[in-house]
Amino acid sequence: MDDRQLIRYSRHIMLDPIDIEGQQRLLDGHVLMVGAGGLGAPAGLYMASAGVGRLTICDGDEVDLTNLQRQIIHREATVGVNKAESARRAIAEINPDCHVEPVQQRVGPEDLAALVAAADVVVDCCDNFATRHAINAACVTQGKPLVSGAGIRFSGQVAVFDRRKQGGPCYHCLFPAVGGDDGERCAVMGVFAPLVGVIGTLQAAEAIRLLLGQDSPLDGQLVLFDAQSMDWHKIRINRDEACRVCGANGDPAAVVQAAIDAQNACQVDD
Repeated sequence: MDDRQLIRYSRHIMLDPIDIEGQQRLLDGHVLMVGAGGLGAPAGLYMASAGVGRLTICDGDEVDLTNLQRQIIHREATVGVNKAESARRAIAEINPDCHVEPVQQRVGPEDLAALVAAADVVVDCCDNFATRHAINAACVTQGKPLVSGAGIRFSGQVAVFDRRKQGGPCYHCLFPAVGGDDGERCAVMGVFAPLVGVIGTLQAAEAIRLLLGQDSPLDGQLVLFDAQSMDWHKIRINRDEACRVCGANGDPAAVVQAAIDAQNACQVDD
């Protein structure tokens, strides 16, 4: 780090669990973030501001006026611009230390295999059933830690699945690919703007912790947040020994295809 960076990250460096060595690990780190919407907006901003050196951001959608109620990384000036590119522009203004690689398309299983393999940590900020399962399958196959988040209406959740450890669950253990997302999207269900800020910020915190080489307290845990009652609940996720993704006889590719087929069967306009 140069003198400018020592000053910029000084409030991190003061923290014993981070220090100079930890901050350098962040600068050397690479996070794959899938989705630059409600969750990806705060997650991307905080990871970049904290000094994560490389962010690959995937999103095939364009910024829409309705997004600006909650997707704080975008601006009216970028309405009509691809979200990954819009996020890159915002981050470039905040922290030039963070190199952003925008992937301006909806990524499928074939794309994710290479993208996940190249990253240190994967942050799932997407908004659809099939992509969540494709991300999980790639993380299991590549042995990469996954930070998963979701939010709709007033309800949010976050979990960590660290596949570098033996015996832990994966996303499919928690949510088997047995049906589609039933149209549960912001376009038809609505979402409380600060909810995704809370969940996305938690995702950034856990991604940073993992880059630092620390264990996540949310590994194998599902945290549920109700933004109306302000109640928090934490649930232990049990490993499914017969899991079709991470089990001994798992077939991740078949699970991903089943998820895609299920989503196509109940597809709604976003």
